Amino acid sequence: MKEKENAMNDAVRVKADGGILVVTLDRPKANAIDVATSRALYSAFDRLARDETLRVAVVTGAGERFFSAGWDLKAAAGGEAIDADHGPGGFAGLTELFALDKPVIAAVNGLALGGGFELALAADLIVAADHAEFALPEVTLGMVPDSGGVLRLPRRLPQAVARELLMTGRRMGAHEAERWGLVNRVVEAARLQETAMSLARDICAGAPLAVSAIKEILRTTATSGIEEEYERLRHGDLPAYRAMLTSHDAEEGPRAFAEKRPPQWIGR
Repeated sequence: MKEKENAMNDAVRVKADGGILVVTLDRPKANAIDVATSRALYSAFDRLARDETLRVAVVTGAGERFFSAGWDLKAAAGGEAIDADHGPGGFAGLTELFALDKPVIAAVNGLALGGGFELALAADLIVAADHAEFALPEVTLGMVPDSGGVLRLPRRLPQAVARELLMTGRRMGAHEAERWGLVNRVVEAARLQETAMSLARDICAGAPLAVSAIKEILRTTATSGIEEEYERLRHGDLPAYRAMLTSHDAEEGPRAFAEKRPPQWIGR
């Protein structure tokens, strides 16, 4: 059974198609995410969790250029704090939604940068358009990808590759990501949604409790849980990270971006 598409707010559209919840981030020009958008995305994923008729979500971006450029740096330059409360699911509504026992597929339709890449990494499966690119450029903005990127990426890629991406901010193309096993499928842009929906239907064909049990087991048997590492990130003894959060450079990066000029780092 299909339903008409509706909006969680102006930036997030949702539509149920059978047991599949399609979540579309639509925030021109780059599908960047501020606090309000994170909370709207959480509402969509919370609906997935609570609605017994829904089995899986497909999250994608509107347009063909950006899946998501990540944290809205213009909002940051306008005063949104680097450690702002993005709601119960963390940044993008999903990155800290640890107890979700229904799968999420990221259909990456373009650039997945910073928090946009972290949103994709928080999904269970990734389908990418052949022109998609992935990057964590936070180091070039005086920050670190602390919405899961620095924690999840080294679990998904060889250490040498993950460290290179984290420390340089370079972009990884869809086909390279496929070679490393980071994404499940790379397809032409015109086939992206169809492919993601087909994968979602394959999941729907399985037993609901079995799929949920797989997610639960994978989550609870990890050698070192993401949730515990988030706890350390948020509340642990990490002096360099704490210093970065309140640094001049962390303010300078978004400001320089908004002013379209190179950042001037001072190292404090």
